[in-house]
Amino acid sequence: MLTFVFQIQEIMTLGILLIFGLGTQEIIFIALIILLLFGGSKIPELMKGIGKGVKSFKDGMAGIEDELKSDVKKDETTSKPEEKK
Repeated sequence: MLTFVFQIQEIMTLGILLIFGLGTQEIIFIALIILLLFGGSKIPELMKGIGKGVKSFKDGMAGIEDELKSDVKKDETTSKPEEKK
């Protein structure tokens, strides 16, 4: 189950570029267009917003991983038969 979560995280971080078939030249072209549209003064604010979004996403993924780990531990403790003496 945890490997599934790690695979999803890997797909989300790397897979977006593969889904749209973007290469290095396309990414540079998009960056230049963004520079022209927003100008040099707005880009730091834009990057700050993107950074906050990525941090929020990573925190959410960490929360899901912690929840899955706690569920696995809970299942392990409840599924073990108790020894009677």
